[in-house]
Amino acid sequence: MTMTDTVLFEDALANYKVVNERSLPDINYDGLLEKYHPDYFKDACVTLNVGVNKGEICHSQLADLLQADARIDEADLAGASIIDTDLLVIGGGGAGCAAALTAAESGVRVILATKLRLGDSNTIMAEGGIQASIEKNDTPQQHYDDTIRSGNSNRPVDKELVAKMVMNAPDVIRWLIQQGMQFDLDEYGDLLTRKAGGTTEARVTYFRDYTGLEMMRVLKEAVRSSNIEVLDYAPTVELLTNEEGDCTGAVLSSLEENSYKMVRAKSVIIATGGIGRLHLNGFPTSNHFGATGDGLVLAYRVGVKLRDLDSFQYHPSGLAYPQHLSGTLITEGVRSAGAYLLNANGDRFVDELLPRDIVSAAIMRECSEGRGIDAGNNVKGIWLDTPGLELKHPGIFDARFPKLIKLGHKCGTDPRKQPMLIYPTLHYQNGGAVIDSHGQTNIQGLYCVGEVSGGIHGRNRLMGNSLLEIICFGRRAGEHAAKSSPRKVHGKITIEHLSRLRRELTLSNMPMDKKCPILFPSYAKFEIDSDYSGLHKNSKE
Repeated sequence: MTMTDTVLFEDALANYKVVNERSLPDINYDGLLEKYHPDYFKDACVTLNVGVNKGEICHSQLADLLQADARIDEADLAGASIIDTDLLVIGGGGAGCAAALTAAESGVRVILATKLRLGDSNTIMAEGGIQASIEKNDTPQQHYDDTIRSGNSNRPVDKELVAKMVMNAPDVIRWLIQQGMQFDLDEYGDLLTRKAGGTTEARVTYFRDYTGLEMMRVLKEAVRSSNIEVLDYAPTVELLTNEEGDCTGAVLSSLEENSYKMVRAKSVIIATGGIGRLHLNGFPTSNHFGATGDGLVLAYRVGVKLRDLDSFQYHPSGLAYPQHLSGTLITEGVRSAGAYLLNANGDRFVDELLPRDIVSAAIMRECSEGRGIDAGNNVKGIWLDTPGLELKHPGIFDARFPKLIKLGHKCGTDPRKQPMLIYPTLHYQNGGAVIDSHGQTNIQGLYCVGEVSGGIHGRNRLMGNSLLEIICFGRRAGEHAAKSSPRKVHGKITIEHLSRLRRELTLSNMPMDKKCPILFPSYAKFEIDSDYSGLHKNSKE
């Protein structure tokens, strides 16, 4: 933080006053989303020209990936090593690990390939908790109703998927505890729960503000202790198909060996996560370094139907200051505990526990209409009144939000004494692959689970439903794929679908210079993929 930055921030703090108790004035939310939410920005979307979703609306930055040329051709596979397995899981986050563990329990051979290291994923970034209707005054029906209502969609949410998820939720919590996951408990040893924005009951279970990190800790240990073969630093650059168009495996790029590997599999599960590192509409992101939409590209090329490609979640409480930490997530749990959102006038301007899309749009409105806090250098935001929360509940940050205290130290502040300047951050990919209740796509042998899938959240996801979804459908896909593994061995395996792609691109006069999946964000500036090894760029001779 430079001296100029410090002065600007102190100036911005000058008018801040702790708000201990203040009623919320009547607020008109009509037209809020349409005017301020990025999903409704004019010119943000285009019509797809190629592929199974041809003629449908898609965000322009995602469309660039879906309509790009492949990274490889047949010549690249000459001499590539070949590995055989029953199941290939692509992605080492929560969904991928849950799928791999469940399948391995059935005795099938499982390979888990991940772009970075096992566990490097959006799962570890998740803080708020996991929804499950376990309280006496709550039911799966209420969980279902909250999810459907908060979807805020003129395109129907897949009600069968939501029903499976909410009914499986208590068992998901039970399974995680069996794996060794810790949760915060009350004095009687019962799970603590809290409300989320858009929910009618307190049903979010959590472990401080490290819920996703704690989940990933136990899942990584379980995978490493199993017979699952893990391939780190091995991003998938293409899927394999047979003459019938079924998915038969994938081509991996070994970053450490600078070579391609072909994995032949009877089933493939894509669990590659989201797309935040595209920084849609110029927004910062809460996503991890590898979240570049690879799974959508791979699935679309082999003919997987996608949905809701114009809908993404912008989390209300992304850190706005200092700029080098812009977009870092501050858990919704802080607002759930009672922290207010305040504009430059010290006024509350939104019900903090409305669904995330409405809260984010309200923040953008305040900043757009001149009621945001100006911290200089084009940095604007609103206050998250953390000192007010500490005054109402002394010690709450030490007990429940230790990660936020550490984040405050990185910012040069103490959230117990100074408010946090926040602004919405690109957080979640609402749409994705169309799947059934087992995670299966319309392509035989191919499953998509977790954030790469669509249909569950509509245009707005509730806090706690993502960590629930990845375990629920990861396990369901792993179980189903394991049962399907005895089917006949594939014959000829090819990348013939790339010939179809290139014909379509040519006939549509689409450019052929972009190669996808991109694997890493543009600012990585690697000359070749193997420059990326061990989370740093190799030095050049």
